[in-house]
Amino acid sequence: MKVSIDWLGDHIDLSDYNDDEISDLLTFSGIEVEGIIKYPDKVIVAKITEIEKHPDADKLQVCQVADGGKTLRQIVCGATNFSIGDKVPLALPGASVMDNFVIKEAKLRGVESRGMLCSQAELGGLDGDGLWILPSEYEIGTSLNKIYPTVFDLEITPNRPDCLSHVGVARELAAVCKKSLKNHNNQENTSNPLIKTNEENIKIEDNQLCSLYTLRRIENVKIEPSPQWLQSKLESIGLRPINNVVDITNYVMMEMGQPLHAFDSEKITGDIKVRKANKEETFKALDGNEYKLQPEDLVISDENEALALAGIMGGANSGVTDKTKEVFIESAHFNQSAIRKSSKKLGLSSDSSYRFERGVDPAQVVKASEMAAQLIKDLAGGKIFDEVITCGTYDFPPRSIQMHLEKCKKILGFNLEKDKMTEILGNLGIIALSHEDGITDWSIPSFRNDLTRPEDLYEEVARILGIEKIPSIQRGWFSKPSDADKLHDFVGHFSDKLSSIGFHETRSLKLISESQISDCICSSNKKAVGLKNPLSDDLTHLRPGLIASLLRIAERNIHQGTETLRLYETGTVFTRGKEIEERQNIGLLISGPQNRSWLNKKPQAADFFDLSGVLERLIGESILLSPSESKGENTVISCEIILKDTIIGKAAQLSPARSRRMDANFPIYTAELDLAIIMEKISTMDRFTELPKFPSIRRDISMELPLDITNNKIISTLNNINSDILKSFELFDYFHDESGEKLNNEKKSLAYSLTYRSDERTLKSEEVDKAHNEVLKELKKNLDVNFR
Repeated sequence: MKVSIDWLGDHIDLSDYNDDEISDLLTFSGIEVEGIIKYPDKVIVAKITEIEKHPDADKLQVCQVADGGKTLRQIVCGATNFSIGDKVPLALPGASVMDNFVIKEAKLRGVESRGMLCSQAELGGLDGDGLWILPSEYEIGTSLNKIYPTVFDLEITPNRPDCLSHVGVARELAAVCKKSLKNHNNQENTSNPLIKTNEENIKIEDNQLCSLYTLRRIENVKIEPSPQWLQSKLESIGLRPINNVVDITNYVMMEMGQPLHAFDSEKITGDIKVRKANKEETFKALDGNEYKLQPEDLVISDENEALALAGIMGGANSGVTDKTKEVFIESAHFNQSAIRKSSKKLGLSSDSSYRFERGVDPAQVVKASEMAAQLIKDLAGGKIFDEVITCGTYDFPPRSIQMHLEKCKKILGFNLEKDKMTEILGNLGIIALSHEDGITDWSIPSFRNDLTRPEDLYEEVARILGIEKIPSIQRGWFSKPSDADKLHDFVGHFSDKLSSIGFHETRSLKLISESQISDCICSSNKKAVGLKNPLSDDLTHLRPGLIASLLRIAERNIHQGTETLRLYETGTVFTRGKEIEERQNIGLLISGPQNRSWLNKKPQAADFFDLSGVLERLIGESILLSPSESKGENTVISCEIILKDTIIGKAAQLSPARSRRMDANFPIYTAELDLAIIMEKISTMDRFTELPKFPSIRRDISMELPLDITNNKIISTLNNINSDILKSFELFDYFHDESGEKLNNEKKSLAYSLTYRSDERTLKSEEVDKAHNEVLKELKKNLDVNFR
């Protein structure tokens, strides 16, 4: 919402503050200032005196303009919506417009141009169709920023619709800078109109959708352009003047926050009805578009057709035109939810709907109508009928909140005197009604529907007093970390590790489609949880695993030309057992080229060994990959990941068919781990070990063994050997001859490197030989192997 500093000056004296200080005051009051709009320096009012065609460009014109100097100024212009005698904005050389574009004297197609004639959009406004034609009474040479003062672009939170008006913003500023509001003639001194309830001429079908509807009749109006002061106010906040009656309704809305609408009474047949729309009823709005309505839409109609879409926009067939002689001014109170639903469904939003959606003050419905009627009488020469025709509830019950003074002091941690609190709340229109036994009953103004409980009043006191003035007090000490805290830290520890080795974190929705369930290749076999009312066909189930989302993200990256994929995601997964279970998992995906070492200059595609290495680095301990009995339709290899005899997750290679559907050029490997189980098995504490002081000795072994003896069995056997000096072992060679020419095709050859070292002394060869022979005996004893 835009508010004009000049317009605010009608209600509060801000002459003591500059623009930045007013911005700080607004921010202090809780209103966010998104921007400060000022017309640039060196932009003045100029009058066009001559227009000629450009000699070398069909779409350009050469203009002579009067700028207040002794001689005319020549400007080359591309617009066509002006004529001799029009007054327009002129940006002189040195002026900065359109995002710091500096105007300079230049030649355009060989013709000198000493400035630029501007549209509203080029000066920060909305209208970019042609030059901005200024009112004829503006004095030539006057700087535009003197005519149109500073405008603040504000972001009003949904709970504060009372600030969607200049009066509301002025009220907030008055409270924070401890000033009184000026008496505004159009508000404080309005007459008390005769309120006449007439349920014969106005009928409300549903009081829940419209609690109060009023009409004010004004005859003998003369439709013409608005006076300059009114046009300037509207233009300053980005509204386009139309005619005096329509401009007055817009002015009152921006002044008081109450939307109004003017009907041409000659276009109304019979009684006014506030009703629900008929099914498939059509309505042509003032924006020129035709809308198909549904029964949940609220309309204002006569006996024949809908005249307006309630609270949103008037109809093209009932609006005020140059021929209008008599008008009805509508002022009403509509249901917030009903207006919001219709506005969103129809894709039709307006300044009126923006305010009704958030809630307007019911007590100012008649006041706003009276203000508009007086202005129409003054500016359009109309005769006001004394009666305000109403239907619905006019008297709204007062509201009050009881607040305990001592409790307020305790909550705020500030020793605040009762008189000071009364002053702060009183400046906001919250008046003390009574005080008894430390409890004060506060009257809540009708425009503050957001105040419903004592805590709201505590917040108001703190807001105006200044949060920075409340002393900082330590209320408690550190508490023991909860399970959620530990999990958060654990996930962060894993994320740091993966990021350090080139993995990228992904984030996805917890909902997937039914077709994606089969892609959860590393999740449990339990059923996925379906939604009763899914948002769409793509979001029908809670995800049972993370791999489906990783595959979709990988596919998008592949289509963008990415070959090397290193992705991971942490999050909640859901499965249905006897009840719905939630687990915290981490999913990994690797695919594509990877440099194994500086010796290997040609990149090789990642494989299962790379995935295993990543998992061991992540967990910090040795793991086993054991072939899984169950293999999904989208996998060619599936393994259980085992840590300390406990299954902590699954790993899999995507099947070639599934990889081809993703257009992948390299095999895709995935793994998914249960974080809760891993937390029980490992510690994230950094462990430091002393560097070896003594040299190690390496021995290699090569053996033939049946194909059914897995690497895991050999590793398990080596781990169980009781040797103080066997420190590590590593598989470095694998050979199998399918033809059987070099090696029996039912056997394979594996070669391991064993490292021996003592922490106390340098080993002798005899000690190592003895220990190594013990290793060979254990392997021979436990496994069907032959050493080569």
